[in-house]
Amino acid sequence: MSRLPTPQRRSTPLQPPLPLAGEGGGEGRGHGTAPTLTLGRDRGNRPLRYLALAAVAIVMLYPLLWLVGASFKSNAEIFSSAGFWPDRFDFGAYAKGWKTSTEYTFATYFLNSFLITIPRIVVTVISCVLVAYAFARFEFWGRKLLFSIMIATMMLPLIVLRLPQYLVFREIGWLDSYLPLIVPSAFATDTFFVFMLVQFLRGIPRDMEEAAQIDGCNALQLLWHIIVPLLKPAIISVIVFQFIWTMNDFMGPLIYLASVEKYPVSLALKMSIGATEEVEWANVIAISVVALIPSIAVFFAAQKHFIEGATSSGVKG
Repeated sequence: MSRLPTPQRRSTPLQPPLPLAGEGGGEGRGHGTAPTLTLGRDRGNRPLRYLALAAVAIVMLYPLLWLVGASFKSNAEIFSSAGFWPDRFDFGAYAKGWKTSTEYTFATYFLNSFLITIPRIVVTVISCVLVAYAFARFEFWGRKLLFSIMIATMMLPLIVLRLPQYLVFREIGWLDSYLPLIVPSAFATDTFFVFMLVQFLRGIPRDMEEAAQIDGCNALQLLWHIIVPLLKPAIISVIVFQFIWTMNDFMGPLIYLASVEKYPVSLALKMSIGATEEVEWANVIAISVVALIPSIAVFFAAQKHFIEGATSSGVKG
């Protein structure tokens, strides 16, 4: 038998490497210069961007810096200089402002503010989560109409509702108590929070809920074990917003509260500005700085989840 000839391997010459962007070669040079120039232009503009951002940050933060600096100044120095750095640091305004002109200190007024804020946050979270869960996950007659009406109520100025609410609470006998400031939030009257939670829920896939339903979970079990953990960023956003808004609320306590010992911080600050005698503005400013601390602390403590809940509309896959 004749042996078949073995095929000969043909050696192929090695291809030269392609020129990198910006290196030699007519075509390579033409295609590589554009990204290099763009990258260099971005690096050249970066200091200008940081400079512009720093200038805007200074403009935005300067009133707050001035507020802190003015708390260490005297009345004459406050109105004579626009700078925020005091000539000397005098902490006497904090001690005098804390005592107030009444028999109560600001410790009482801070306690009153927390007695309003904390229960209101609790009932707001519970009611808004339940209502948002119903709008986002259940099909019932008139759902779209009711949701449209709820969104329309966001356009109403809050001052329009003050008179009818006052008349209702007067008939019930709730005046000069914290109930008018807390109970309405138990019925999901904060429609902005309901809308935000509904939008967040619509971005959550239903795969985990369907699997839980197959395992025998009912609607409330689904809400507690599946939905609430996924809603954590949005719920924290609701807590931060409601805390800041309630601490800063002035009209509600002014309308419904008559006893000085029940005043929150917002009313106590206004009360510290006397109408007949000369105002010690350093004392007022010092207590204003102290009043900002709880809201700032809550914001920075929940900053990560707050930003995620306020900007996202779903979960990451």
